[in-house]
Amino acid sequence: MGHLWLVLLLVRMQSVLVLHQILRFMLFVFLPMHSLLQVSYTSWFLDAFNYALATNMDVLNLSIGGPDYLDLPFVEKVWEITASNIIMVSAIGNDGPLYGTLNNPADQSDVIGVGGIDYNDHIASFSSRGMSTWEIPHGYGRIKPDVVAYGREIMGAKISTGCKKLSGTSVASPVVAGVVCLLVSVIPENKRKEILNPASMKQALVEGASKLAGPNMYEQGAGRVDLLESFEILKSYQPRASVFPSVLDYTDCPYTWPFCRQALYSGAMPVIFNATILNGMDVIGYVQSPPTWHPSSEEGNLLSIRFTYSEVIWPWTGYIALHMQIKEEGAHFSGVIEGNVTVRIYSPPAQGEKTARSSTCVLQLKLNVVPTPPRSKRVLWDQFHSIKYPPGYIPRDSLHVRTDILDWHGDHLHTNFHNMFNMLTDAGYYFETLGSPFTCFDASQYGTLLLVDPEEEYFQEEIEKLKDDVINTGLGLAVFAEWYNVDTMVKMRFFDDNTRSWWTPVTGGANIPALNDLLEPFGIAFGDKILNGDFSINGVQSRYASGTDIVRFPRGGYIHSFPFLDSSESGATQDVLLNSGTNKADSPILGLLDVGEGRIAVYGDSNCLDSSHMVTNCFWLLRKVLDFTGSNIKDTVLLSESVKQDMPLYEDDNRLPSRRTDVNYSVYSAVTGKDLICRSDSRFEVWGTKGYNLQIRGRNKKLPGHHVIDLGRGLNSTFDTSRSRRPKFTKRSKGDSLGNRYLGLLYGDELDVPELVASHYWLVPAIVAVTGSLLFVSIWRIRQKRQRRRRSGSGRWAYL
Repeated sequence: MGHLWLVLLLVRMQSVLVLHQILRFMLFVFLPMHSLLQVSYTSWFLDAFNYALATNMDVLNLSIGGPDYLDLPFVEKVWEITASNIIMVSAIGNDGPLYGTLNNPADQSDVIGVGGIDYNDHIASFSSRGMSTWEIPHGYGRIKPDVVAYGREIMGAKISTGCKKLSGTSVASPVVAGVVCLLVSVIPENKRKEILNPASMKQALVEGASKLAGPNMYEQGAGRVDLLESFEILKSYQPRASVFPSVLDYTDCPYTWPFCRQALYSGAMPVIFNATILNGMDVIGYVQSPPTWHPSSEEGNLLSIRFTYSEVIWPWTGYIALHMQIKEEGAHFSGVIEGNVTVRIYSPPAQGEKTARSSTCVLQLKLNVVPTPPRSKRVLWDQFHSIKYPPGYIPRDSLHVRTDILDWHGDHLHTNFHNMFNMLTDAGYYFETLGSPFTCFDASQYGTLLLVDPEEEYFQEEIEKLKDDVINTGLGLAVFAEWYNVDTMVKMRFFDDNTRSWWTPVTGGANIPALNDLLEPFGIAFGDKILNGDFSINGVQSRYASGTDIVRFPRGGYIHSFPFLDSSESGATQDVLLNSGTNKADSPILGLLDVGEGRIAVYGDSNCLDSSHMVTNCFWLLRKVLDFTGSNIKDTVLLSESVKQDMPLYEDDNRLPSRRTDVNYSVYSAVTGKDLICRSDSRFEVWGTKGYNLQIRGRNKKLPGHHVIDLGRGLNSTFDTSRSRRPKFTKRSKGDSLGNRYLGLLYGDELDVPELVASHYWLVPAIVAVTGSLLFVSIWRIRQKRQRRRRSGSGRWAYL
């Protein structure tokens, strides 16, 4: 910091003096904020930003941030700052080593986001990691930080006198701001505004940075900032557009993690890579024509790429996302595919110019491809049914954690579940991500559908398709749930000083009422206990942290129960989880079940998979679960006869967890009040459709080769569908059409297991024909009556 102040004094420009005043102003502002648990208000920053605009500042450092990238007054003011040609540098955050913890505004593409390293060029443990989470769950995040700089034990001035060591990305960020100021100073003043802008400065920094050996791109961005290399780039700089990063190389591991850990293969969900467009030509730019893929060899034609991108690039930046699939003819190909993606950008002519500026961006690809792996090793991760903060108060999953009240890390394989992802890929599993409803994947391709900590609702079509996928198609289903207790949620409410409103969780750690709807066809349901404690299976010790219990499970399944503390009645609060007055009792937490052609495993806690607040991991359990659901490998301990259920576990409907009636869930949901549609993260053939059209309808009849599922009413009992608990807002599916309702009446049976309607399609035309005949006769008789009334002179026919 002492060197930084020296830099600020050496660079003789009004902007730096203003920056010094702003930094000094921020220093006095943030001191009392730090003493008040760092409470701050958006309006304070808006005032400071307006001051920066009014004084025509060149460079602005912001050593502060937060997870709310939907604070629109703040975000839009940052856009105004950068659109006004002010270069903003911001700290990426001190929430490392956790992934998905980028702070705003450093996570914005028009801002230079800075991470921290120590003097040995190691990423500082406190430095936040990418990727950005704006795009989740329906897309893929961008690379951040942009660069890293020294941020551990940097000498700086005390508030009173003397020096002290300072650490944090709040220290690394002003170091980069000082570098930027030096770079600004080498450009002649008469050319400064013509050449320098937020995009050109970021181009100089990321292209001149030194890539560190060891850290991946979501830890270091482009690498350690290099003043001299960036200076050389700016010396000969001509306004142009570029893509960051400019290379995606699957052979460059670990830098290109997670892409380098899993090769592409035919039949998979698209692999999405999201790059940033930097337009140094003008604050606004346009994509002149769609991006194109140029393979460097014949094998490159096996790769199919679709693009989503920002057609208007403002301010200074945009995005280009590659959705990559290997074609069917590449199912047995093994090797490397290379080539380039190009996209042409143009901007309005600068002052004094007559023609538009244009530039071609190039992204180099080097991709590993392997033959399609066996179905049993393919795991589909459900991203679509994840809801995070922002926009709503989505609470933490572990109520023991007092310092982090929000679930804001993305719940993605490559953010807070990255350790789990690494473990399973090392074990030979292949992960794919589903950011669309369950109707948008082909179940015959996957061994297991993995649901972890889901907060979203479900379309009726999803529930029906999953039922058929498991029983008839042999899909394995693994569920790791979380706590849900309405009384606890109410006690977690707090008053937010910034919005001047009360905040109450919109759901629990998971949306158990919706999850119970999904599992209802299998006779499985979770309760509303909040369980805590240690347990052991086959000598492996684990921690159950704020998990829930299983209250419904069919006969013949395998249930593991342990004595835990139930803290739900004592009421976990935002600040402390009370354990007084709680009782230890055996609670079912793990269940395994054979269902028709498929298998199901449910577990009531996800904290043992989540790197955010993990005490002990349960990766060993997940591997055994996937072996069971995907390959029907039955562990002798988990599926021991001693835990097999002779009688079903059953809880009445009125005792199951219920939805909160005081929350408008449509504000946060992609299901409630929305249309079912397959998005651009699903297979190309179903983009923009409702998915794979499986018209299914259930019956309580034994299908050939399938066992009847006992849903909890005793021996050979049936399930009363009139009491099924469905959200009122769920739309009726095509399978619930008039014809199928009549089919149900003809069968006279209640729903239990699904049966394809295709085998009974002859009934639908027959019913339609009979109905049409009756309708024709009725109309003919009415017309005859009208004619007789006309002849008799009656005028009442007009009122028919």
